[in-house]
Amino acid sequence: MRIIHLSDLHIGKRVNEYPMLEEQEYILLKILNIIDEEKPDAVIIAGDVYDKTLPSAEAVLLLDKFLTALSSRGLKVFIISGNHDSAERLSFGSGIMQRGGIYLSPVYSGEVEPITLSDEFGTLNFYLLPFIKPVHVRSRFPDETIESYSDAVKIAIANMNINAAERNILITHQFVTGASRSESEEISVGGSDNVDTSLFDAFDYVALGHIHGPQSVGRETVRYCGTPLKYSFSEKSHKKSLTVIDMGEKGDIDLHTIPLIPKHDWRELKGSYDELTLKANYEGTATDDFIRIVLTDEDDVPDALSRLRLIYPNIMQLVYDNKRTRSRAVIDNIENPEQKSESEIFAEFYTDQNGKEMSEEQMSFVCDLFEKLKEEKA
Repeated sequence: MRIIHLSDLHIGKRVNEYPMLEEQEYILLKILNIIDEEKPDAVIIAGDVYDKTLPSAEAVLLLDKFLTALSSRGLKVFIISGNHDSAERLSFGSGIMQRGGIYLSPVYSGEVEPITLSDEFGTLNFYLLPFIKPVHVRSRFPDETIESYSDAVKIAIANMNINAAERNILITHQFVTGASRSESEEISVGGSDNVDTSLFDAFDYVALGHIHGPQSVGRETVRYCGTPLKYSFSEKSHKKSLTVIDMGEKGDIDLHTIPLIPKHDWRELKGSYDELTLKANYEGTATDDFIRIVLTDEDDVPDALSRLRLIYPNIMQLVYDNKRTRSRAVIDNIENPEQKSESEIFAEFYTDQNGKEMSEEQMSFVCDLFEKLKEEKA
């Protein structure tokens, strides 16, 4: 049986207030093209289907279009809710949708019954475990000691009544200890949301969602497929892909990935304003990529963002990297401030922040400004 593993679509996401819906529609069409080529029997979407618990109408319409396309191909589709989703809203109409081969995880109730498919090698069980917190499981099993996320997942799995002689797939959305994270994921302080990979030993394959970079954790068959698109500049080096699972007889699993090429890539450009606007330096490059600009000019460039967007229309972020921004000096570092004039204090602060002394013209301006302020106060 061939299965495609997807997760973390984050439909409706905005990055730096830039709507990603057009990019998402583009990549979902590419995924459908891959599905037509690979001809899987089932598709997994392992949580964070939407980016918000209250998705926009446009986001709902895009998911509807995608699921309709999957259903029309006769595929079985298994979807769980992630931490960004509303489990209640995502599971609405699940009974009706099953008729079209779309299986949605219900709100966690303490019971996870497998959805069973069959092929020439026998039974294949899919267990749909949505994103859970200790409080969700504790309310269902009050007599159990559940203090951590690992405790919660351990108890949830222990109550699944798994037949180890059959092939079993778990679909879940958690942080697994040892996975590499990026800044676009919601991270708990101290890793308190970590789940130990040993809890998944009963499953032949674990289809994970939550982490944005594709990777296996602990063993090859405990896997994050990653997001289909980049959602932050910490992901700019990610090679996005979907994971294809070929399930033979029990113990016989083959995995491979297929690259996902976005409509626009993510890049960081660093240099002075003059360097970045020199035609020879950008001619022939994809100037419409999503770009983070790092200007190295020592002085701020007036109206830099709007001027640079004439060349790079999809600038997501503009920051400076110079002596001033690298300095961490604060006013408290100035020695004996009570013995100095306001202009002298300001001059020392300026030097600490910028790595150079004020010019005579600047110093004259500051002195005149302080005198004017004193006169107004008087």
